[in-house]
Amino acid sequence: MPTILITGAKGFIGKNISLFFKQANYEVINIDVDHTKEELLSSLSKADFIIHLAGVNRSTSNEDFKLGNVDFTVHLTQLLESLHKSTPMIVSSSTQALLDNPYGHSKKNMEDVVLDWAKRTHSKAFIFRLTNVFGKWCRPNYNSAVATFCYNLAHNLPLIITDPKKVLHLCYIDDIARCFLDIVQNVSTLSTGFYDVSPILSLTLEELVEKLTAFSQNQESLLMPDLKDHFDKALYTTYLSYLDLPHCHYALKGHTDARGTLSELIKSQAFGQIFISTTKPNITRGNHWHHTKTEKFVVLQGQATIALRSILDDKVMTYDVSGDSLSVVDIPPGYTHCITNTGSKELITLFWASEIFDPNHPDTYYEEVYKNE
Repeated sequence: MPTILITGAKGFIGKNISLFFKQANYEVINIDVDHTKEELLSSLSKADFIIHLAGVNRSTSNEDFKLGNVDFTVHLTQLLESLHKSTPMIVSSSTQALLDNPYGHSKKNMEDVVLDWAKRTHSKAFIFRLTNVFGKWCRPNYNSAVATFCYNLAHNLPLIITDPKKVLHLCYIDDIARCFLDIVQNVSTLSTGFYDVSPILSLTLEELVEKLTAFSQNQESLLMPDLKDHFDKALYTTYLSYLDLPHCHYALKGHTDARGTLSELIKSQAFGQIFISTTKPNITRGNHWHHTKTEKFVVLQGQATIALRSILDDKVMTYDVSGDSLSVVDIPPGYTHCITNTGSKELITLFWASEIFDPNHPDTYYEEVYKNE
């Protein structure tokens, strides 16, 4: 495998990219501001590919932008030339390179330095103008609205939104990693130039806050977001990364009666809900049926008998199930059903229902499975 040198490896993007390539079985050399010129030179001599992420994106001094973005890149290319190496390079730039501000000017000048070096040394340079990158480990209150909103919501801090209708174009860190990996794996077929990360999500600040706020309420509401969309999944996992570990643990609210306890686990308008029950020995739950709602029963601990009967006839079907050998029983509509703890210890059962329980429209009708009881 080629050896990948990553500059700016201690930054948010660098940490993620470094781990991504290591897990793809590449040899990775991480370089950051605390490394000496000699260490950088030695690393460049070993590198088969460079991912240049180092730079300054926030400062009160215009000189810092020049030093961190332009001068360091000049230094990097000069070292490569001193080694007589034309190592291909991925460069992290910014969409602000097109804007008239000190940071944007420094990124544009950095791009020009790299393009000139690539042309002069017959190497290859792949420039990505990134925008609004989000994902785990991104620093809040720095330059990412997603990171700041996630952090504040995870720590019960207020959100400050100056322009709710402002449109953001978001890029997920794992998508960047995949694009970089694709460049490295196909470098021989590619030419120097500007490349884009795909996909990009465009949404307003208002829409972003609405999504993240719903995620932050999940532990209380138990409502899971619909994660079929790539970016909803990415935003949800990013939000979770900002939780302090003590807040990753929360109790379920149980409904306890003489039979045992019933606790909801998660709910979703897309897939229904999952709940868990404990049932005491010789106790039966159920004896009801549904028009549309369907369920799945899985006994996790103990012994039980699950019984089903079509409400149109008298024939009863029984299933003896055990937590020692996990199995699923599907509950079709129009079948009254019950579950009985037939063991000597507490029964623990996992249930899935195709709908979230609505007390105003429960679609649940009492009828004994065994008619003679």
